[in-house]
Amino acid sequence: MTLNLLPMANQDLQFQVTRNENAKSPEEREAILANPGFGQHFTDHMVDICWSEKGGWHRPRVQPYGPIQLDPAAAVLHYAQEIFEGLKAYRHADGSIWTFRPEANAARMQRSAKRLAMPELPTEYFLDSLKQLIAVDGDWVPTQDETSLYLRPFAFAKEAFLGVRPAKKVNYYLIASPAGAYFTGGVTPVSIWLSTSYARAAHGGTGAAKTGGNYAASLLPQAEAYENGCAQVLFLDSQEGRYLEELGGMNLILVRKDGTLLTPASDSILEGITRDSILQLAKDRGHAVEQRPIAYDEWREGVASGDIVEAFACGTAAVVTPIAEIKTADDRGIVMPEVEDRLAMSLREELTGIQYGRVEDRHGWLYRLDA
Repeated sequence: MTLNLLPMANQDLQFQVTRNENAKSPEEREAILANPGFGQHFTDHMVDICWSEKGGWHRPRVQPYGPIQLDPAAAVLHYAQEIFEGLKAYRHADGSIWTFRPEANAARMQRSAKRLAMPELPTEYFLDSLKQLIAVDGDWVPTQDETSLYLRPFAFAKEAFLGVRPAKKVNYYLIASPAGAYFTGGVTPVSIWLSTSYARAAHGGTGAAKTGGNYAASLLPQAEAYENGCAQVLFLDSQEGRYLEELGGMNLILVRKDGTLLTPASDSILEGITRDSILQLAKDRGHAVEQRPIAYDEWREGVASGDIVEAFACGTAAVVTPIAEIKTADDRGIVMPEVEDRLAMSLREELTGIQYGRVEDRHGWLYRLDA
């Protein structure tokens, strides 16, 4: 079956901007930015772009943030055609606003769309949507250390019908939420629960796509992790139950004593942009990187022999989180050795330094949003 879901981009598309008459006052906004938390407050506006099989991408708008009206038969509610992304806007010392590797987010969203039989939003539209939202909501980008404006692009099938086929009407949206420092008390190693009863995604499934169903599948095992005093859940492959995959919302990296970084490879793992960036920074320093299938027992035996000395999770929200231990329902857990100078934390400092404009951006990863 061939799907024609990417019509020629209409270079003449112009965003229509409708200002929110009930926007937060500067005082209300500053009160929120003083303690925003994560995903609890939202800016005054959002982006909306329509797509139809006949008309392609059209009617791009910046409009007041608010509820989305859906027909009860909207395809997303019945067949879960939905994808999303996550990236951040950072305030630099000179007041300018930047984001990090948005072209990579646009490309990953296109891959997700293809897997979910949805139209692929052209990269130029993706980037323009970010700039258009910042043009009206730039004051929502906080200034404190380790804070940012979290940007959430997403798209879903909006056509009203009951039938198992790709939807002929889709909408792309972009919303934003100010985010405080992820670790208010400093970055500390966390405990992780190893799930042996559940799989996050299957070989040939949607694991490599950023779609809500993957996260829905992780919620029950994540609750199991909380019940066992763990911050996150780690999944193994669905076929053999032997190989490391990823956490509920983060990628995994191991470090050998010789400085080699190991990270799992599988077609059911989401390709993390933060992970890719960290691996590149490590290569810049001369570290070897191995991206391949890694058995859980290889990790256990590596720690026992002293060959594996660090483990950490990485993702957009927390950037880098050191792992202290893996807990299991049997006696196959792992206790990581205490490390005084963690490579993970050094890489985190370099990466966040680039994002906030404190460290030279040698790879051209930064993209200015307010210009």
